[in-house]
Amino acid sequence: MLRPFPTRASQWRIRFRLLILACFFLLSFLAAATSALAQDRDDEIVANLAGGRVIVHVAKEAIIFAAIDQPVEAHSIPPRVAGVDSSHIGVLFGASEWRMPADPKPIRLDRNFQRVGGRVPNADYAPGEAEPDLELMGTVFLEKLRPLVGQLHHKLDFAPDEPIFQMVLIGYAPGDYGPEVWVAEYRMEQEQVSTRGREYWQTRLLRPHFTQLYPPEKHAPHTLVESRYPPGMKGPTLEEMIKSNDPRISSALQNARFEKVLENLRGGTAQKAVPADSVEFMRAAVPLIAGNASYVIGTMDDQHGLNWVVPPSEPVEKAEEDKNRPPGAPTLRRPIKP
Repeated sequence: MLRPFPTRASQWRIRFRLLILACFFLLSFLAAATSALAQDRDDEIVANLAGGRVIVHVAKEAIIFAAIDQPVEAHSIPPRVAGVDSSHIGVLFGASEWRMPADPKPIRLDRNFQRVGGRVPNADYAPGEAEPDLELMGTVFLEKLRPLVGQLHHKLDFAPDEPIFQMVLIGYAPGDYGPEVWVAEYRMEQEQVSTRGREYWQTRLLRPHFTQLYPPEKHAPHTLVESRYPPGMKGPTLEEMIKSNDPRISSALQNARFEKVLENLRGGTAQKAVPADSVEFMRAAVPLIAGNASYVIGTMDDQHGLNWVVPPSEPVEKAEEDKNRPPGAPTLRRPIKP
């Protein structure tokens, strides 16, 4: 017999089925949402950090430099050298390599960038600002780094004054200025934005801050200069080890061939040291400091550019000239707003 209206029992069964169906859709939605959040996090770009130190000896008519790898985390990459222009190289620290989980090929800041075109004569500039040619070199890396940093949407454990990327510029300035060493630090800002149940941060890269390491102030001694990443890395500098006769480098300090070089280094006249002897001193001292860590040693001069004494395990890619840049175009690009 057909019943025109459902009984109380049949109503209960219908409600139960509806409840089961609603729970099924709710669980499916939560599973999809959780999977989407996990996928979003898994797909987020990841930076590999390079840590270590750079030691620079400006000798007579040559610059000798060494870069030593000191990892800051598991799976760290070594400091890498990039040819910035015809008269400068950059040693890259911090976030110099980036990876997307879906792409096995990393994005490297020492690869695939065009050489800075032309040399800009030194000009007057405001306190706290770098010379135009340095700003131009810094902008090349800023343009590559800014879109990568902008893809970071989780909170990063970086102090406000700690750079996410750092470059040690070594080379020769325009005109008769001579050898120079600068550190360019790229810091960032993060701001948490409105979210629906999870943290979401906007990350913004700031313009580089330049610090001059060489030449020293007028009448100041000419010594070895050193830069480290992270900046708070502990341990004596090579300059301090030489002056204290540190036993860790005693074999290099007691070599008769290096007597004149050490006299120049201890006396604040490093710029007068003979290049050939200075190279051999660095070749002897750096392995003692590095221990089992990898390192490179190179030289630069104003006529021949970069030459390797202890080369990296892979070749340094030379920057390419901008083929789309018309002849006689201004050397300065339009500045990027911070």
